[in-house]
This record gives sequence, C-alpha cells and structure tokens, in this order.
Amino acid sequence: MNKPVVVSEETLTEPVVVADVAPGAKSAAKAAGPAYIVLAGISFSHFLNDTMQSLIASVYPILKDTYALDFAQIGMITLAFQFTASLLQPVVGHYTDKKAQPYSLAIGMASTFFGLLLLSAAQQYLVILLAAALVGLGSAVFHPESARIARLASGGRYGFAQSVFQLGGSFGTSMGPVLAALIVVPFGQGSIAWFSSIAFLAILILWRIGRWYAPQIKAKKTAAVQAHPGAPSSRRVAIALLVLVALLFSKQLYVSSLSSYYIFYLIDRFGVSTQAAQIYLFIFLAANAVGAFLGGPLGDRFGRKIVIWISILGALPFTLALPYAGLVGSAVLSIVIGLIISSTTSSIIVFAQELVPHRFGMISGVFFGVAFGIGGLGAAVLGELADRTSIEFVYQVCAYLPAIGLLAVFLPKLPRHTR
Repeated sequence: MNKPVVVSEETLTEPVVVADVAPGAKSAAKAAGPAYIVLAGISFSHFLNDTMQSLIASVYPILKDTYALDFAQIGMITLAFQFTASLLQPVVGHYTDKKAQPYSLAIGMASTFFGLLLLSAAQQYLVILLAAALVGLGSAVFHPESARIARLASGGRYGFAQSVFQLGGSFGTSMGPVLAALIVVPFGQGSIAWFSSIAFLAILILWRIGRWYAPQIKAKKTAAVQAHPGAPSSRRVAIALLVLVALLFSKQLYVSSLSSYYIFYLIDRFGVSTQAAQIYLFIFLAANAVGAFLGGPLGDRFGRKIVIWISILGALPFTLALPYAGLVGSAVLSIVIGLIISSTTSSIIVFAQELVPHRFGMISGVFFGVAFGIGGLGAAVLGELADRTSIEFVYQVCAYLPAIGLLAVFLPKLPRHTR
C-alpha cells in the first residue's frame, strides 16, 4: 500500500512543497523508504518536549498544597497551557503552509525553556498561569512543523511515521509523573528549573534537524494537483473534519481528565500517597504511548477508518467499569483504556491530512491545537464539576465520552491510494 500512497500524494503539501530538490532524487527517496534518523530525531525531540509539558500536570499536587488552590484553579492552569497552544497552532500551521520555517522549532523550544524557569520561581498564581502559557507557546510552534517533517521523512509510510512521532510525545508525557515523583516532590518547586537543561538539549537537536530540513524546501509554488476522481466532495470533507475533531476531542478530554485528576482520584478514593499515585499515572500514560505507536501501522495496514472505529468505541466498556473498580482493577483498566483509546490519534490526524492535503500545516495545527485546546477547556470545566460534586462523579461522567465514537459512521471512504 505504501508505493501508491507516495506516488499520488508526494506533491500534495502545497503551497509549501517539501520535496527533493532534484527530480531524480524524489524517486530515489521513495525507494530508500523512511529517513529513520530524521524520524528518530523528531520523535526524540517530541519526547523531550512532552516530558517538559507533562511536568505541569505532574506538579499539580505540590502547587495545590503550596498555594491552597482548588480544583477549578488547577483546571485553569491546564486551560492556560492548552488554550495557548490551541489558539496558535493553526496560525503557525497556516503560516508555514505558505512559508516553511525550518528553524522555528528550535526558536519555539526557547519559550518552553523560559516557561520552565519561570514556573520554578513562581510565587503567585498569575505567574504560574503565565509560565504554563509559555510552555503552551512552545508546543504551538513545535507540533505543526514537526508533524510536516515526520511526513516528509516517512517514505510514504504516513501512519508509521506519525506513530513514531506520536510515540516520542506519548512516552514524554508518561515520564513527567515519574520525574516529578523522583525529583520535584523530594526537592520542591525550584527543582523544575533543572528540566530547562532538557529544553536546551531539544533546542540543539531541533536546530540540527532544521539544517536537514532547509534544503528540502522548494522556494516556488507548483501547480495545484487535481483531486482524485473518487475523493469525497468538499461538503463531505467539511463534515468529516468536524467528525474527526469531535472524535479527537472525546479521546483527548478523557485522557486529559486522567492526566489532570487521576492522581487526586487515587488519593481521594484509595488513600495512596502522592508518589504512588504518580506511578499509577505513569502506567496509564505509558500504555497510551504504546497504543499511539501501534495505531499508525495498523491504519496503514487495515485502513484508518477501521482503527478509528475500534479504538474509540472499543474503550467504552472499560471506561464505564473504571469508576467501580478497586485499586488494582483501576490500574489494569487504565492500561487497557490507554492502549485502546490512544491508538486512534495517528489515524485521525493522517485521515484529516489526507482529506485536505494542500493545507497540511494548518490541518496539523488544528488537530494538534484546537482539539487539544478544547480538551483543556473541558479539563477546566471538569475541575469546576469536581469542586461542586466529587472527583469520583467526574469519572462517572467521563466514562461515557468514548460513545462519541459513533460519529465515525459519518466518515467518508477515501480512495484506496490515500488510505
């Protein structure tokens, strides 16, 4: 399935065409397959980026105790981080569709660098919000262009490349609670500054990737590619994009509810320590990472629509059971939920990219930004709900989110060469 994908879609990333400089080099690149070194570099950078981002949620218990914050204020920190990324990612993607910025990734990572330093020294709630927003800004700059680089280095295996890219981010997210338990909890808020060294390492790697990326960019635009005769109409494309946003929202809101409040849920219901709860959160996030990696190759092999169906609805029985399980049962169910529900991310994003291939950066920005930002808004709402009811009630409500997967029935069937 890979060869026809590459042949028909290689030039569909206008107005910025990320292709080989020489015509003969294009076929050579296809024959060579994925650029594994570049994929590894961008995935590792994603790992570093999301490790730093996940520290925000991981230190919530420390911030809550130190500054006497309620759950609504905790939700607002999540909102400040994710909403910043939500607003700016589509803007960044739209701009880089017109003019690629190979070194923007390294520059954007500097925002995360300063955000971490500010968070380590913050003494007021508004400063904490500003620090979270700066880390979100780094995310906004990083994701659209790095997703484009992953696709460029895919050798036509788009689902695989997206999964490798997502794998780094998912494992980075899972490492946050572990590092918080080992470093931030024992040494306090100031130790967050130590993680700025991770941001500096990411800046160096991304600058080197930018040097690889820069020669790949064609300065002039090429003629528009004719749509495949079997492609869905513009109306069906619009409906499909709305459905995909809704599906990613349901997945992301559920994951966000566990990322932001699972620690408090375990502490409140089972009386475990903060460090033990962070380990349980790591288990769930690690399962997310594995599921995110498996989803892309499965989409390449069996079709993205099938993976979307299974991964969203397939998690429903387990999310419904989670609020009623014991501590061990909750850990086991969280692993199963993480494996299943996260496998949809790569398929949803690649499906959207194939629906609107000439707006690759903007679509990546929308799905990495807006859908995830809506999840952040939902996290803030869930925090308010937890204050008014209980954290257990929040998980009883969130258990029904995967039912939104029924909307997948409205997704069109793509021509075989774009599957």
